[in-house]
Amino acid sequence: MVPTMFLGEYDYKIDEKGRIPLPPKFRQEFRDGIILAAGPEKCILAYSPAHWKQLAESVTTGSFLSSKMRKLNRAVFATAFQLNLDGQNRIALPAPLRQYAGITTDVIVAGANTYLELWDKAAWEQEKADSQAQSWQIIESLEKH
Repeated sequence: MVPTMFLGEYDYKIDEKGRIPLPPKFRQEFRDGIILAAGPEKCILAYSPAHWKQLAESVTTGSFLSSKMRKLNRAVFATAFQLNLDGQNRIALPAPLRQYAGITTDVIVAGANTYLELWDKAAWEQEKADSQAQSWQIIESLEKH
């Protein structure tokens, strides 16, 4: 099966119980659940269980004896939550993740290829502008000379 490529951005309002719907085109990918974790840029990362397993395997290939690997494992796995979609295809965003990402009312669900990012709308607008402004510099720095 070809994995879904997550593209686009979707604007939602969080409800009084801290829930948001998933974009309809992505719901099938999360039928077996969804893993939410704190992202490095103050957003929430959302993975399918299959992609989370791949991430976990790549992160845990290092030595357990390394203090850096233990810290990385704590940062990645201790902040993660495994959830299921409810009957209306919503996910309840855990309070610690909402607080971390500064999400209160308006949420942007942004496709990031193999995973989703959930952002506070104002923070997303700033991140999107910064990313777009830097994208060509990043591409040029990746080119082989």
